[in-house]
Amino acid sequence: MKTRVVFIGDSITESGRFFDEEGLGTGYVRLIRDLCAARHPHLDFEWINRGVSGDAIVHLESRWDRDAIATRPDWLSISIGINDVWNQLDGREPIISAGMYEEIYRRLLDRVAQVKLILMEPSLLGEDPASIGNRMLRPYVDCVGRLAREYGAVLVPIHAACLNYLKHRRSPALTVDGVHLAGPGNALFAAEWLRAVNLWD
Repeated sequence: MKTRVVFIGDSITESGRFFDEEGLGTGYVRLIRDLCAARHPHLDFEWINRGVSGDAIVHLESRWDRDAIATRPDWLSISIGINDVWNQLDGREPIISAGMYEEIYRRLLDRVAQVKLILMEPSLLGEDPASIGNRMLRPYVDCVGRLAREYGAVLVPIHAACLNYLKHRRSPALTVDGVHLAGPGNALFAAEWLRAVNLWD
């Protein structure tokens, strides 16, 4: 019996899925599928990408029934939060405080049952760890860690992994623009995800 894994999030997750025959895109979701198939050919997974570019957590809530609940996942991987902070930096709507973000995130998690939850930290807002974007992101990262503990979810420490990378090197870059992932960024996401769910041995 297949294990259905659904990824939901923003453009980092979407990564061109609407232009891909398999619907996976060209980013970390595809890398996870490919690496898992290569390393664990005996395991039977079904991979579904439900990332949508530009989404903040309020957008995730508006499509939660369709893209999270109705897909009937066995595993549900959530990556959201970058746009909640990026919008504040650029003066775009909606403006979502860390408190609102946590409140909405809790509502979403309360609506899924008997699902393996995989919560991914928001990643980067600029490849300088001390950037204002990364400082503003910190409460959102902390929120995801707190929710993972409270809901018994798997935590994928993406933000921590990105900062560790940047502590040692700045090239090759993790992103193409400070947010959207380049090859090394997608590789880091995939490796951290697989390690967190015990599929990287």
